[in-house]
This record gives sequence, C-alpha cells and structure tokens, in this order.
Amino acid sequence: MINFINHFSQWAIPLIIFSILISAFIKKVKVYEVFTDGAVEGIAVGVKILPYLLAMLMAISIFRASGALDIILNLLSKPLSTFGIPKEVIPLALIRPLSGTGSLGVVTDLINQYGPDSFIGRLASTMQGSTETTFYVAAVYFGAIGIKNSRHAILAGLVADLAGFLAAVFICRLVFG
Repeated sequence: MINFINHFSQWAIPLIIFSILISAFIKKVKVYEVFTDGAVEGIAVGVKILPYLLAMLMAISIFRASGALDIILNLLSKPLSTFGIPKEVIPLALIRPLSGTGSLGVVTDLINQYGPDSFIGRLASTMQGSTETTFYVAAVYFGAIGIKNSRHAILAGLVADLAGFLAAVFICRLVFG
C-alpha cells in the first residue's frame, strides 16, 4: 500500500497540470492571458483582505501568548488519547481552524521532532491537508466582501474540520498504524 502511495504521489501533480493544459488546449483557452488576469485580480484581493488578515493574526498571537492553548491542551489530552489520538497532534487540531501559518509551524515542529515517516509526522501532514482554516476564512473572506451574519457557516466549517481530523486519524491508523 505504501509503495502505491509513493508511486502515485510522484505522478499526481504532473498529471493534474498536464490535464489542465490539455483541457485548456481543447477549449482554446489562452492560458497565459487567463493566468495573468487572475494574478492581477489576486493582488487586488490580497490588498483588500490585508486588514482582516492582520486582525486575525493578532488574535491568534494573543490566544497563544495568554496560555489558553496550554490550558485547553491539558484538558483534552487524556480524553482524546482513549480514542487513539496522540497528544502531540492536539495543538494542530486546535490551531488549524485559526491559522494556516500557525498550524504549518506546528506540523513543521512535529516533523522535525518525530520525522516525516513517523506515525506522528504522517498524521500531522494528513490532518493539515484534511481541514480548513475556518475562522481565518470567515474573518478574512467574509469581512472582505462585507458579510456580517455568517449564520451557520462557522459551525458547519468546524464540524467539517472535526470530521477531517477524525478521518485523518482513522485513515492513518488504517494505512500506517
């Protein structure tokens, strides 16, 4: 199974890029012009969301510096270990909905400490790819387009994050454990 995953992963991205280029050729899309138009729009969006991004990064820094993360981690580590969730990945589960950069820092630390081919390294990588930065998306993108009432979007995002985390643990236990 691991050999299949390794072999597939070497060809996945080149095949996707090749498929996109073939599709664009068939549909007669001017790829370079469409790409540059998208890049220009991306810069405009980046400028528009900058204030929301700064506010979110400041809130995350305050959360971590206040010690609230450590308190939550201490409360959750024992109950989650009964479900086979290693305590080392709990900070990732808590930070991922808040910050992509913060969670990437946690994943990097875990990989540096345990190695990329360890169960912890593989689980952290799978968790990082299986979830979204829910609060970041809500604050930055909803704020940028003026949505004041996000209704059930945050709750739905958090439920999806939880499902992604649990699926990552299940799949990694199944494949690598």
